Amino acid sequence: MNTILSSATPTRGHVIRQDSHYAWYVVFLLTFAYTVAFIDRQVLNLLVDPIKLDLLLSDVDISFLQGFAFMSAYIICGPLFGRWADAGHRRNILVFGVTMWSVCTVLCGMAGSFWELFFARAGVGAAEASLAPVAWSLIADYFTKPRLPRAMSIFLLGPSLGAGLALVAGGLVIAFAADLIELIPIFSNMATWQVTFMMVGFPGLLLALLLFTVREPVRTSFSGEPSTDDRAFTIPEIAQYIWQDRAFFLRVFIGMGMLAIVIYGLPTWMPSYLIRHFDANPATVGLQYGVLVLTCGALGIVLGPSFGRLLQRMGYQDSALRSAAICCGVVTVGCALLPFANSYAATLCIAAVITFFYALPQAMVASSLQFASPNRLRGIISTLYLFMISVCGLGLAPSVIAFVTDRVLGGPEHVGTSLAIVCTFSAAVACWLYVRALKPYRAKLAQMEQEN
Repeated sequence: MNTILSSATPTRGHVIRQDSHYAWYVVFLLTFAYTVAFIDRQVLNLLVDPIKLDLLLSDVDISFLQGFAFMSAYIICGPLFGRWADAGHRRNILVFGVTMWSVCTVLCGMAGSFWELFFARAGVGAAEASLAPVAWSLIADYFTKPRLPRAMSIFLLGPSLGAGLALVAGGLVIAFAADLIELIPIFSNMATWQVTFMMVGFPGLLLALLLFTVREPVRTSFSGEPSTDDRAFTIPEIAQYIWQDRAFFLRVFIGMGMLAIVIYGLPTWMPSYLIRHFDANPATVGLQYGVLVLTCGALGIVLGPSFGRLLQRMGYQDSALRSAAICCGVVTVGCALLPFANSYAATLCIAAVITFFYALPQAMVASSLQFASPNRLRGIISTLYLFMISVCGLGLAPSVIAFVTDRVLGGPEHVGTSLAIVCTFSAAVACWLYVRALKPYRAKLAQMEQEN
Protein backbone atom coordinates (compact mmCIF):
# COMPACT_ATOMS: atom_id res chain seq x y z
CA MET A 1 0.00 0.00 0.00
CA ASN A 2 1.41 3.38 -0.98
CA THR A 3 0.28 6.19 1.30
CA ILE A 4 0.88 9.85 0.52
CA LEU A 5 2.56 11.65 3.41
CA SER A 6 2.27 15.32 4.23
CA SER A 7 5.31 17.51 4.64
CA ALA A 8 6.82 18.15 8.05
CA THR A 9 10.24 19.09 9.34
CA PRO A 10 12.07 16.08 10.82
CA THR A 11 12.78 16.23 14.53
CA ARG A 12 16.50 16.61 15.22
CA GLY A 13 18.22 14.09 17.47
CA HIS A 14 21.35 12.11 18.24
CA VAL A 15 22.66 9.41 15.90
CA ILE A 16 22.56 6.31 18.11
CA ARG A 17 24.16 2.97 17.23
CA GLN A 18 21.32 0.47 17.17
CA ASP A 19 21.47 -2.66 19.36
CA SER A 20 24.29 -1.07 21.40
CA HIS A 21 24.87 -1.30 25.16
CA TYR A 22 23.43 2.19 25.49
CA ALA A 23 20.30 1.07 23.60
CA TRP A 24 19.80 -1.70 26.15
CA TYR A 25 20.36 0.79 28.97
CA VAL A 26 17.52 2.89 27.57
CA VAL A 27 15.27 -0.17 27.33
CA PHE A 28 15.92 -1.09 30.95
CA LEU A 29 15.28 2.50 32.03
CA LEU A 30 12.00 2.58 30.09
CA THR A 31 11.08 -0.77 31.64
CA PHE A 32 11.74 0.69 35.08
CA ALA A 33 9.45 3.61 34.21
CA TYR A 34 6.74 1.17 33.07
CA THR A 35 7.16 -0.75 36.33
CA VAL A 36 6.79 2.41 38.41
CA ALA A 37 3.71 3.35 36.38
CA PHE A 38 2.04 0.03 37.11
CA ILE A 39 2.91 0.16 40.79
CA ASP A 40 1.18 3.55 41.00
CA ARG A 41 -1.72 2.22 38.93
CA GLN A 42 -2.29 -1.16 40.60
CA VAL A 43 -1.59 -0.59 44.29
CA LEU A 44 -5.24 0.43 44.75
CA ASN A 45 -6.25 -3.21 44.21
CA LEU A 46 -4.73 -4.24 47.55
CA LEU A 47 -6.39 -1.36 49.39
CA VAL A 48 -10.00 -2.03 48.38
CA ASP A 49 -11.43 -2.96 51.78
CA PRO A 50 -9.76 -0.25 53.93
CA ILE A 51 -10.74 2.44 51.38
CA LYS A 52 -14.31 1.11 51.34
CA LEU A 53 -14.41 1.24 55.14
CA ASP A 54 -12.95 4.74 55.49
CA LEU A 55 -14.85 6.39 52.61
CA LEU A 56 -18.06 4.29 52.94
CA LEU A 57 -17.93 2.96 49.37
CA SER A 58 -19.39 -0.08 47.60
CA ASP A 59 -17.62 -2.52 45.25
CA VAL A 60 -19.14 -0.64 42.32
CA ASP A 61 -17.75 2.65 43.67
CA ILE A 62 -14.33 1.04 44.00
CA SER A 63 -14.59 -0.31 40.46
CA PHE A 64 -15.07 3.25 39.18
CA LEU A 65 -11.86 4.26 40.97
CA GLN A 66 -10.02 1.22 39.62
CA GLY A 67 -11.34 1.54 36.09
CA PHE A 68 -13.34 4.52 34.89
CA ALA A 69 -11.43 7.29 36.69
CA PHE A 70 -8.10 6.07 35.36
CA MET A 71 -9.31 4.82 31.97
CA SER A 72 -11.33 7.86 30.95
CA ALA A 73 -8.39 10.21 31.42
CA TYR A 74 -5.99 7.68 29.89
CA ILE A 75 -7.95 7.28 26.66
CA ILE A 76 -8.65 11.00 26.32
CA CYS A 77 -4.98 11.93 26.68
CA GLY A 78 -3.60 8.88 24.83
CA PRO A 79 -4.16 10.17 21.27
CA LEU A 80 -2.77 13.57 22.26
CA PHE A 81 0.43 12.02 23.56
CA GLY A 82 0.56 9.66 20.56
CA ARG A 83 0.51 12.55 18.09
CA TRP A 84 2.97 14.48 20.24
CA ALA A 85 5.35 11.50 20.34
CA ASP A 86 5.25 11.21 16.53
CA ALA A 87 6.18 14.88 16.12
CA GLY A 88 8.01 16.09 19.24
CA HIS A 89 10.96 15.49 21.55
CA ARG A 90 10.08 12.13 23.05
CA ARG A 91 12.45 12.17 26.04
CA ASN A 92 11.08 15.47 27.33
CA ILE A 93 7.50 14.23 26.90
CA LEU A 94 8.35 11.23 29.05
CA VAL A 95 9.98 13.30 31.81
CA PHE A 96 6.85 15.44 31.98
CA GLY A 97 4.56 12.40 32.15
CA VAL A 98 6.51 10.60 34.90
CA THR A 99 6.62 13.73 37.05
CA MET A 100 2.89 14.31 36.74
CA TRP A 101 1.72 10.75 37.45
CA SER A 102 3.98 10.58 40.53
CA VAL A 103 2.56 13.82 41.90
CA CYS A 104 -0.99 12.56 41.30
CA THR A 105 -0.23 9.26 43.10
CA VAL A 106 0.90 11.25 46.14
CA LEU A 107 -2.35 13.22 45.88
CA CYS A 108 -4.28 9.91 46.03
CA GLY A 109 -2.77 9.48 49.49
CA MET A 110 -4.05 12.91 50.51
CA ALA A 111 -7.63 12.23 49.37
CA GLY A 112 -10.39 12.35 51.97
CA SER A 113 -13.44 11.63 49.81
CA PHE A 114 -14.55 9.60 46.81
CA TRP A 115 -14.31 12.55 44.42
CA GLU A 116 -10.88 13.66 45.63
CA LEU A 117 -9.59 10.13 45.06
CA PHE A 118 -11.44 9.94 41.73
CA PHE A 119 -9.78 13.06 40.31
CA ALA A 120 -6.34 12.11 41.63
CA ARG A 121 -6.70 8.72 39.92
CA ALA A 122 -7.75 10.50 36.73
CA GLY A 123 -4.56 12.56 36.95
CA VAL A 124 -2.50 9.37 37.20
CA GLY A 125 -4.27 8.00 34.13
CA ALA A 126 -3.83 11.16 32.08
CA ALA A 127 -0.09 11.36 32.77
CA GLU A 128 0.59 7.63 32.28
CA ALA A 129 -0.84 7.90 28.76
CA SER A 130 2.49 9.50 27.79
CA LEU A 131 4.63 6.43 28.43
CA ALA A 132 3.69 3.79 25.86
CA PRO A 133 3.67 5.87 22.64
CA VAL A 134 7.00 7.47 23.57
CA ALA A 135 8.62 4.19 24.59
CA TRP A 136 7.40 2.20 21.56
CA SER A 137 8.69 4.89 19.23
CA LEU A 138 12.06 5.20 20.99
CA ILE A 139 12.67 1.45 21.15
CA ALA A 140 11.93 1.02 17.44
CA ASP A 141 14.61 3.65 16.69
CA TYR A 142 17.14 2.10 19.10
CA PHE A 143 16.93 -1.46 17.69
CA THR A 144 17.06 -3.34 14.40
CA LYS A 145 14.20 -5.53 13.27
CA PRO A 146 15.69 -8.87 14.50
CA ARG A 147 16.31 -7.45 17.99
CA LEU A 148 13.08 -5.51 18.35
CA PRO A 149 10.91 -8.39 19.73
CA ARG A 150 13.44 -9.08 22.49
CA ALA A 151 13.69 -5.36 23.33
CA MET A 152 9.90 -5.09 23.40
CA SER A 153 9.66 -8.17 25.62
CA ILE A 154 11.99 -6.53 28.15
CA PHE A 155 9.94 -3.32 28.07
CA LEU A 156 6.68 -5.24 28.43
CA LEU A 157 7.98 -6.77 31.64
CA GLY A 158 6.96 -3.47 33.20
CA PRO A 159 3.27 -4.33 33.76
CA SER A 160 4.07 -7.73 35.30
CA LEU A 161 6.84 -6.31 37.45
CA GLY A 162 4.69 -3.36 38.43
CA ALA A 163 1.53 -5.34 39.14
CA GLY A 164 3.50 -7.83 41.23
CA LEU A 165 5.57 -5.23 43.04
CA ALA A 166 2.46 -3.14 43.73
CA LEU A 167 1.06 -6.05 45.72
CA VAL A 168 4.40 -6.88 47.34
CA ALA A 169 5.19 -3.25 48.21
CA GLY A 170 1.63 -2.65 49.32
CA GLY A 171 1.72 -5.74 51.52
CA LEU A 172 4.99 -4.61 53.12
CA VAL A 173 3.70 -1.08 53.73
CA ILE A 174 0.52 -2.48 55.31
CA ALA A 175 2.60 -4.79 57.50
CA PHE A 176 4.82 -1.93 58.71
CA ALA A 177 2.26 0.89 58.55
CA ALA A 178 2.15 1.41 62.30
CA ASP A 179 5.93 1.86 62.44
CA LEU A 180 5.92 4.25 59.47
CA ILE A 181 3.17 6.38 60.99
CA GLU A 182 5.09 6.58 64.24
CA LEU A 183 8.46 7.34 62.63
CA ILE A 184 7.36 9.89 59.98
CA PRO A 185 5.41 12.85 61.42
CA ILE A 186 3.69 13.71 58.12
CA PHE A 187 1.92 10.32 58.26
CA SER A 188 0.67 10.72 61.84
CA ASN A 189 -2.95 11.55 60.95
CA MET A 190 -3.21 9.31 57.90
CA ALA A 191 -4.82 5.93 57.35
CA THR A 192 -2.74 2.95 56.22
CA TRP A 193 -4.04 3.14 52.64
CA GLN A 194 -3.10 6.82 52.41
CA VAL A 195 0.44 6.10 53.60
CA THR A 196 0.71 3.36 50.97
CA PHE A 197 -0.16 5.71 48.11
CA MET A 198 2.37 8.29 49.27
CA MET A 199 5.17 5.75 49.74
CA VAL A 200 4.77 4.39 46.19
CA GLY A 201 4.38 7.86 44.64
CA PHE A 202 7.59 9.55 45.81
CA PRO A 203 10.12 7.30 43.93
CA GLY A 204 8.70 8.40 40.58
CA LEU A 205 10.00 11.91 41.13
CA LEU A 206 13.56 10.54 41.34
CA LEU A 207 12.94 8.49 38.19
CA ALA A 208 11.99 11.65 36.28
CA LEU A 209 15.46 13.07 36.97
CA LEU A 210 17.15 9.84 35.84
CA LEU A 211 15.31 9.97 32.51
CA PHE A 212 17.34 13.03 31.50
CA THR A 213 20.14 10.54 30.66
CA VAL A 214 18.07 9.30 27.68
CA ARG A 215 19.17 10.87 24.39
CA GLU A 216 16.58 11.64 21.71
CA PRO A 217 17.56 9.51 18.67
CA VAL A 218 17.27 10.44 15.01
CA ARG A 219 14.19 8.74 13.59
CA THR A 220 15.23 5.72 11.55
CA SER A 221 13.95 2.87 9.45
CA PHE A 222 14.53 -0.75 10.47
CA SER A 223 17.64 -0.73 8.26
CA GLY A 224 19.30 1.46 10.88
CA GLU A 225 19.62 4.40 8.48
CA PRO A 226 17.91 7.76 9.10
CA SER A 227 14.45 7.75 7.56
CA THR A 228 14.52 9.16 4.04
CA ASP A 229 10.82 10.03 4.11
CA ASP A 230 10.47 11.45 7.60
CA ARG A 231 7.15 13.23 7.20
CA ALA A 232 4.04 13.28 9.34
CA PHE A 233 0.71 11.68 8.54
CA THR A 234 -2.40 13.81 8.52
CA ILE A 235 -5.45 12.55 10.41
CA PRO A 236 -7.22 11.39 7.19
CA GLU A 237 -4.05 9.55 6.10
CA ILE A 238 -3.87 7.77 9.45
CA ALA A 239 -7.49 6.66 9.11
CA GLN A 240 -6.90 5.55 5.51
CA TYR A 241 -3.79 3.56 6.38
CA ILE A 242 -5.51 1.64 9.16
CA TRP A 243 -8.82 1.18 7.33
CA GLN A 244 -7.17 -0.33 4.24
CA ASP A 245 -5.62 -3.00 6.48
CA ARG A 246 -8.49 -3.22 8.96
CA ALA A 247 -8.69 -7.01 8.76
CA PHE A 248 -5.26 -7.05 10.43
CA PHE A 249 -5.24 -3.93 12.62
CA LEU A 250 -8.77 -4.07 14.04
CA ARG A 251 -8.62 -7.77 14.90
CA VAL A 252 -5.30 -7.28 16.65
CA PHE A 253 -6.59 -4.23 18.53
CA ILE A 254 -9.87 -5.82 19.61
CA GLY A 255 -8.27 -9.21 20.30
CA MET A 256 -5.79 -7.71 22.73
CA GLY A 257 -8.59 -5.61 24.22
CA MET A 258 -10.54 -8.77 25.04
CA LEU A 259 -7.43 -10.46 26.47
CA ALA A 260 -6.86 -7.29 28.52
CA ILE A 261 -10.09 -8.02 30.38
CA VAL A 262 -8.29 -11.06 31.78
CA ILE A 263 -4.94 -9.27 32.18
CA TYR A 264 -6.54 -6.51 34.28
CA GLY A 265 -9.60 -8.24 35.67
CA LEU A 266 -7.73 -11.10 37.32
CA PRO A 267 -5.22 -9.00 39.34
CA THR A 268 -7.95 -6.48 40.16
CA TRP A 269 -10.33 -8.92 41.87
CA MET A 270 -8.21 -11.99 42.66
CA PRO A 271 -6.90 -10.48 45.94
CA SER A 272 -10.48 -9.79 47.08
CA TYR A 273 -11.52 -13.31 46.05
CA LEU A 274 -8.68 -14.92 48.01
CA ILE A 275 -9.37 -12.74 51.05
CA ARG A 276 -13.14 -13.26 51.02
CA HIS A 277 -13.40 -16.91 49.94
CA PHE A 278 -10.47 -18.36 51.89
CA ASP A 279 -10.39 -15.81 54.74
CA ALA A 280 -6.76 -15.03 53.89
CA ASN A 281 -4.76 -12.22 55.47
CA PRO A 282 -4.43 -9.16 53.15
CA ALA A 283 -0.68 -8.81 53.75
CA THR A 284 -0.18 -12.52 52.99
CA VAL A 285 -2.26 -12.27 49.81
CA GLY A 286 -0.30 -9.21 48.73
CA LEU A 287 3.04 -10.94 49.13
CA GLN A 288 2.09 -14.36 47.73
CA TYR A 289 -0.12 -13.32 44.84
CA GLY A 290 2.22 -10.42 44.11
CA VAL A 291 5.19 -12.76 43.76
CA LEU A 292 3.06 -15.02 41.53
CA VAL A 293 2.12 -12.18 39.18
CA LEU A 294 5.68 -10.93 39.21
CA THR A 295 7.36 -14.24 38.38
CA CYS A 296 4.82 -15.88 36.08
CA GLY A 297 4.04 -12.71 34.16
CA ALA A 298 7.71 -11.84 33.73
CA LEU A 299 8.61 -15.38 32.68
CA GLY A 300 5.81 -15.43 30.11
CA ILE A 301 6.85 -12.13 28.56
CA VAL A 302 10.55 -13.05 28.45
CA LEU A 303 9.82 -16.42 26.82
CA GLY A 304 7.39 -14.92 24.29
CA PRO A 305 9.98 -14.18 21.56
CA SER A 306 11.48 -17.66 22.03
CA PHE A 307 8.05 -19.24 21.58
CA GLY A 308 7.56 -17.11 18.47
CA ARG A 309 10.90 -18.24 17.02
CA LEU A 310 9.98 -21.86 17.75
CA LEU A 311 6.77 -21.51 15.75
CA GLN A 312 8.68 -19.75 12.98
CA ARG A 313 11.19 -22.62 12.77
CA MET A 314 8.21 -24.94 12.45
CA GLY A 315 7.26 -23.03 9.30
CA TYR A 316 4.68 -20.55 10.65
CA GLN A 317 5.54 -17.09 9.32
CA ASP A 318 2.50 -15.77 11.21
CA SER A 319 4.09 -16.87 14.50
CA ALA A 320 3.36 -13.60 16.35
CA LEU A 321 -0.41 -13.94 16.08
CA ARG A 322 -0.45 -17.73 16.06
CA SER A 323 1.26 -17.69 19.45
CA ALA A 324 -1.43 -15.28 20.70
CA ALA A 325 -4.23 -17.57 19.49
CA ILE A 326 -2.66 -20.62 21.18
CA CYS A 327 -2.12 -18.78 24.45
CA CYS A 328 -5.65 -17.37 24.52
CA GLY A 329 -6.98 -20.90 24.16
CA VAL A 330 -5.03 -22.02 27.24
CA VAL A 331 -6.18 -18.94 29.18
CA THR A 332 -9.80 -19.76 28.32
CA VAL A 333 -9.49 -23.21 29.88
CA GLY A 334 -7.68 -21.88 32.95
CA CYS A 335 -10.31 -19.23 33.63
CA ALA A 336 -13.12 -21.76 33.29
CA LEU A 337 -11.46 -23.96 35.94
CA LEU A 338 -10.90 -21.14 38.44
CA PRO A 339 -14.06 -21.49 40.61
CA PHE A 340 -13.63 -25.27 40.84
CA ALA A 341 -10.37 -25.01 42.80
CA ASN A 342 -11.19 -26.13 46.34
CA SER A 343 -8.19 -24.66 48.15
CA TYR A 344 -6.17 -21.46 48.40
CA ALA A 345 -3.06 -23.20 46.99
CA ALA A 346 -4.95 -24.71 44.02
CA THR A 347 -6.44 -21.33 43.17
CA LEU A 348 -2.98 -19.76 43.16
CA CYS A 349 -1.70 -22.54 40.86
CA ILE A 350 -4.48 -21.94 38.32
CA ALA A 351 -3.87 -18.19 38.53
CA ALA A 352 -0.18 -18.85 37.86
CA VAL A 353 -0.98 -20.74 34.63
CA ILE A 354 -3.37 -18.03 33.46
CA THR A 355 -0.84 -15.29 34.22
CA PHE A 356 1.97 -17.06 32.35
CA PHE A 357 -0.09 -17.64 29.21
CA TYR A 358 -1.70 -14.22 29.00
CA ALA A 359 1.80 -12.70 29.24
CA LEU A 360 3.47 -14.99 26.69
CA PRO A 361 2.29 -13.41 23.39
CA GLN A 362 2.37 -9.72 24.33
CA ALA A 363 5.83 -8.78 23.00
CA MET A 364 5.28 -10.57 19.69
CA VAL A 365 1.92 -8.90 19.07
CA ALA A 366 3.39 -5.49 19.91
CA SER A 367 6.34 -6.09 17.58
CA SER A 368 4.05 -7.09 14.72
CA LEU A 369 2.39 -3.69 14.93
CA GLN A 370 5.78 -1.96 14.83
CA PHE A 371 6.80 -3.93 11.73
CA ALA A 372 3.57 -2.87 10.03
CA SER A 373 3.86 0.84 10.89
CA PRO A 374 5.94 3.67 9.37
CA ASN A 375 8.17 5.57 11.82
CA ARG A 376 5.87 8.57 12.10
CA LEU A 377 2.90 6.29 12.81
CA ARG A 378 4.41 4.23 15.64
CA GLY A 379 3.18 6.56 18.37
CA ILE A 380 -0.42 6.75 17.19
CA ILE A 381 -0.62 3.01 16.33
CA SER A 382 0.58 2.13 19.83
CA THR A 383 -1.93 4.61 21.24
CA LEU A 384 -4.84 3.01 19.36
CA TYR A 385 -3.68 -0.43 20.47
CA LEU A 386 -3.48 0.72 24.08
CA PHE A 387 -6.80 2.54 23.68
CA MET A 388 -8.51 -0.82 23.19
CA ILE A 389 -6.58 -2.33 26.10
CA SER A 390 -7.57 0.62 28.28
CA VAL A 391 -11.25 0.62 27.33
CA CYS A 392 -11.63 -3.14 27.78
CA GLY A 393 -9.06 -3.84 30.49
CA LEU A 394 -9.03 -0.71 32.63
CA GLY A 395 -12.54 0.50 31.86
CA LEU A 396 -14.75 -2.54 31.43
CA ALA A 397 -13.02 -5.34 33.34
CA PRO A 398 -13.28 -4.07 36.95
CA SER A 399 -16.83 -2.74 36.53
CA VAL A 400 -18.19 -5.71 34.56
CA ILE A 401 -16.82 -8.18 37.10
CA ALA A 402 -18.22 -6.06 39.97
CA PHE A 403 -21.60 -5.79 38.21
CA VAL A 404 -21.84 -9.55 37.66
CA THR A 405 -20.79 -10.12 41.27
CA ASP A 406 -23.26 -7.70 42.87
CA ARG A 407 -26.20 -7.52 40.47
CA VAL A 408 -26.26 -10.89 38.69
CA LEU A 409 -24.85 -13.38 41.21
CA GLY A 410 -26.14 -11.53 44.25
CA GLY A 411 -23.24 -10.68 46.56
CA PRO A 412 -19.50 -10.16 47.10
CA GLU A 413 -18.97 -13.81 48.07
CA HIS A 414 -19.51 -14.77 44.39
CA VAL A 415 -16.58 -12.77 43.02
CA GLY A 416 -14.70 -15.97 42.06
CA THR A 417 -17.56 -17.19 39.89
CA SER A 418 -17.86 -13.73 38.36
CA LEU A 419 -14.15 -13.75 37.51
CA ALA A 420 -14.52 -17.11 35.78
CA ILE A 421 -17.55 -16.10 33.70
CA VAL A 422 -16.19 -12.78 32.48
CA CYS A 423 -12.60 -13.90 31.88
CA THR A 424 -13.51 -17.18 30.14
CA PHE A 425 -15.78 -15.41 27.68
CA SER A 426 -13.21 -12.66 26.99
CA ALA A 427 -10.32 -15.06 26.42
CA ALA A 428 -12.42 -17.21 24.07
CA VAL A 429 -13.35 -14.16 21.95
CA ALA A 430 -9.69 -13.09 21.84
CA CYS A 431 -8.68 -16.57 20.65
CA TRP A 432 -11.26 -16.47 17.85
CA LEU A 433 -10.16 -13.00 16.71
CA TYR A 434 -6.49 -13.95 16.52
CA VAL A 435 -7.32 -17.08 14.54
CA ARG A 436 -9.31 -14.92 12.11
CA ALA A 437 -6.38 -12.45 11.88
CA LEU A 438 -3.82 -15.04 10.73
CA LYS A 439 -4.56 -14.83 7.00
CA PRO A 440 -4.59 -10.99 6.75
CA TYR A 441 -1.45 -10.87 8.89
CA ARG A 442 0.39 -13.14 6.42
CA ALA A 443 -0.76 -10.88 3.59
CA LYS A 444 0.44 -7.81 5.50
CA LEU A 445 3.87 -9.35 6.07
CA ALA A 446 4.22 -10.14 2.35
CA GLN A 447 3.17 -6.60 1.46
CA MET A 448 5.65 -4.98 3.87
CA GLU A 449 8.46 -7.23 2.62
CA GLN A 450 7.70 -6.25 -0.99
CA GLU A 451 7.59 -2.53 -0.14
CA ASN A 452 10.87 -2.68 1.78
